[in-house]
Amino acid sequence: MLRSVVHLSPQYHELSLKPPDASENRALLLDIEGTTTPIDFVFKTLFPFASTRAEEFLRCHWDHAEIKELVDDLRRTWSGAASAGAPAWIETTADEKLSSVAAYVRWLIARDSKITPLKTLQGKIWEEGFLQGALKGEVYSDVPAAFARWKRHSKRIAIFSSGSVLAQKLLFAHSTAGDLSNFLEAYFDTTIGPKREAATYRKIAVLLRLAPKEILFVSDVAEELGAAQTAGMSVAHSLRPGILPLAGAPHFAIHNFDELFPAED
Repeated sequence: MLRSVVHLSPQYHELSLKPPDASENRALLLDIEGTTTPIDFVFKTLFPFASTRAEEFLRCHWDHAEIKELVDDLRRTWSGAASAGAPAWIETTADEKLSSVAAYVRWLIARDSKITPLKTLQGKIWEEGFLQGALKGEVYSDVPAAFARWKRHSKRIAIFSSGSVLAQKLLFAHSTAGDLSNFLEAYFDTTIGPKREAATYRKIAVLLRLAPKEILFVSDVAEELGAAQTAGMSVAHSLRPGILPLAGAPHFAIHNFDELFPAED
């Protein structure tokens, strides 16, 4: 997976390569894909699950007010996507409308669209899967022990992902390592702001009641790391399997969570 590079001044570059300071960082803000969870899990498990069940889910919940609102939100996004090759939106009959909405949802999923109504709908579809036991949230093998270690050392842990807060909660509550939700204090998605804008990370710091410099953000995406760093946070580049190093190595990098605050109890 290729990632673009964030260019920093030489002085800022030198600072960014220093290991995080355990005494200064009171909280860890974690991305999911490529950080706590293999990227393949999202693309090979979650996305296909939502895509294949979208039409059935919409049919079962079509008359629910929240689903109607989501469909209206999707319709507004379709107006801007039609020129990009989105499937036709048909409202001649209720069945045709439902089928066309499902086709548009599948089209968006195939393109890994980040729009909020899609993320919300996917979260609801996944919720059924997790609650029925058809889905389990995959996490890297070092994640449970790291969460427990950080908690023992009074580190606060929060999640920031483009997936909906609902989807995040489900993944960690129904993970392959069991229920990890007790370790997590807060969840943030793109309703708070874009992941590649510094202002978003400043908002998160305010909500956590911490100064940005007291938060360590871990992600595999260069632009996200650059935005968090601009906001004043410490950052670490997650180099999990399949993630390529960034050209010029602009950020301190880790291969697993054992490299972060590995203080012995």
